[in-house]
Amino acid sequence: MAGLLSGSIGTLLRAFGGLTCGQEGLRCCSSIICPFGSTVRWFTNTTGPDNRPKRPLSAYIRFVKEKQPLLKKQYPDMRLLDRTKSIAQSWKELSDSEKRTYEEAADKERQVYKVELNAYKTQLSGVQIGAMQEAMRQRRAKRKKMRQKRELTVLGKPKGPRSAFNIFMAEHFQDASGNFVTGKMKSLCDDWKKLPVSQKQPYVQLAEDDKIRYENEMKSWEEQMIEVGREDLIRFKKRKMLKKPRAARKQKTTEKSATKTPNKSETHSPSASSAKTEKNLRTIKSEE
Repeated sequence: MAGLLSGSIGTLLRAFGGLTCGQEGLRCCSSIICPFGSTVRWFTNTTGPDNRPKRPLSAYIRFVKEKQPLLKKQYPDMRLLDRTKSIAQSWKELSDSEKRTYEEAADKERQVYKVELNAYKTQLSGVQIGAMQEAMRQRRAKRKKMRQKRELTVLGKPKGPRSAFNIFMAEHFQDASGNFVTGKMKSLCDDWKKLPVSQKQPYVQLAEDDKIRYENEMKSWEEQMIEVGREDLIRFKKRKMLKKPRAARKQKTTEKSATKTPNKSETHSPSASSAKTEKNLRTIKSEE
């Protein structure tokens, strides 16, 4: 049940992504404004939970944090996405001298961060440094995975097939009991388990049809990726099939070279020469 529940929650959150972004958007828009224009630390906290210095913000993010509250106050009904687009356009229109103010402030914070980070690392043991490096490796892997996912979305990779339970969940989610997503998911999971096999069959058939849809769309998409030279994006099994004809051609060439006709040195071997000499002697005796 736990595996089914966790997998379905991911599907549901992708379908209803807008339900969980409100608080995160507000958190991203929070900022610290200094009315006197003095240099302040542009961090939510000076240090992290393990007393590690927080990484400073870039020049552009400093500009965003400065403009967000002003736009929100001036246009309270404006959506977060529209505010972000407006700020991005304003940043593009800034002159180099205006941008330099933010860049210089970011550089100063970066220098302070480097000093504080070096001081922090000197207090760590070998085990702690190893754990920190592992955490950094995991963050880099996560960012790489997100970039790859965005790339596949831009390239139009078809969405994966839905399971029978996912189809059932999407159909009955609004009417499910429970106040939160997890409560509704638990209720739907229990309902699915109690559902007779005969009533599950339509959802199973829809899932099979979705698999066929996915395979057809993936076949067309992978052909397009091969045409544009992105064989690295197609499935491993398909890549293996692409390499197979080349291997078959190599094997055919090997067999051909093994069964080739003998060369001149093999044709004029001593045994062949003696046989020819005996034939000539027999011809001369018959003429005599």
